Amino acid sequence: MLLELSQWLAQDNRAFNVFGYITLRAVLAALTALVISFIFGPIVIRWLAAKKVGQSVRDDGPKSHLTKAGTPTMGGALILVSIAITTLLWGDLSNRYLWVVLLVTLGFGAVGWVDDWRKVVHRNPKGLPARWKYLWQSLLGLAAAVYLGQTATNPSQLELIVPFFKTVAYPLGTIGFIALTYFVIVGSSNAVNLTDGLDGLAIMPTVMVGSALAIFAYVAGHSVFSKYLGVPHIPGAAELAVFCGAMAGAGLGFLWFNAYPAEVFMGDVGALALGAALGTVAVIARQEVVLFIMGGLFVAETLSVMLQVLYFKWTGGKRIFRMAPLHHHYELGGWKETQVVVRFWIITIMLVLFGLSTLKLR
Repeated sequence: MLLELSQWLAQDNRAFNVFGYITLRAVLAALTALVISFIFGPIVIRWLAAKKVGQSVRDDGPKSHLTKAGTPTMGGALILVSIAITTLLWGDLSNRYLWVVLLVTLGFGAVGWVDDWRKVVHRNPKGLPARWKYLWQSLLGLAAAVYLGQTATNPSQLELIVPFFKTVAYPLGTIGFIALTYFVIVGSSNAVNLTDGLDGLAIMPTVMVGSALAIFAYVAGHSVFSKYLGVPHIPGAAELAVFCGAMAGAGLGFLWFNAYPAEVFMGDVGALALGAALGTVAVIARQEVVLFIMGGLFVAETLSVMLQVLYFKWTGGKRIFRMAPLHHHYELGGWKETQVVVRFWIITIMLVLFGLSTLKLR
């Protein structure tokens, strides 16, 4: 395998320079975002506490969560600021994919900010009405989908890639691609938001999945590696490794303050934005199915809510789970919060490794 790879690289000496340059900037982006989070984290937490931007807790949830009431929320704004500054600092600003992902992330973050602000500052328990939240999410997701679909430069960018098979890909066409992209971005955004219910539960899987997507994006954007590994070549996609590095660094910096017992929660402003970012990167790298695999935790949490609601309505009040989303089911079953979080992290690690294996197992 190494001999074959060296032969591919020998065909293009520039590969070594490009590899070192982009990966170096990705690492520097992660470190920069991490430092920004460390420096401004305490400042943001104090400001949120002074503004009394505190988390409300469900009365019907686990009793251990009652102590979380009043903990500063909307800390996801720190993540977004770290990502934005770092991406603008280390990213190639002439790269259109970088701008698409950044604007989608900030756009979904703005929707989450309005929702959080109405809940915790205006004391409106409903926040931004669901129909308006979904409308703005849909407009942002559709705008990104249309742009990516209309600017695709070759047919392979409009195909659904099936992992583990080199030659299996389903042509979607522009309309099919737009529809799939819309559902991936909006679905990922809400899936991460539903998972964000315990200290550190959502942010660490986001970091892990985002870091893995950086590898997929880099491979897709590199003519030599994409050909060798049999994945579609997407010129310019490699630059998203810098964005993913910034997201990983900002996420780890936030986890420093979000680890149990959390000093701050990310709120919808962070969860909606990070989920949309993962979905957008996966679409550009043509790895929607792999995102479904690596983000299996987010998928399970979302399905648990959907199944719970449907079964409740269908049976007239019966439940499948003790409480949805899924992490509350295990809490009410006797698991400690830290046990749920760490075990779900371990599951995500396994899923991410399985997803990464699709690069070679074809």
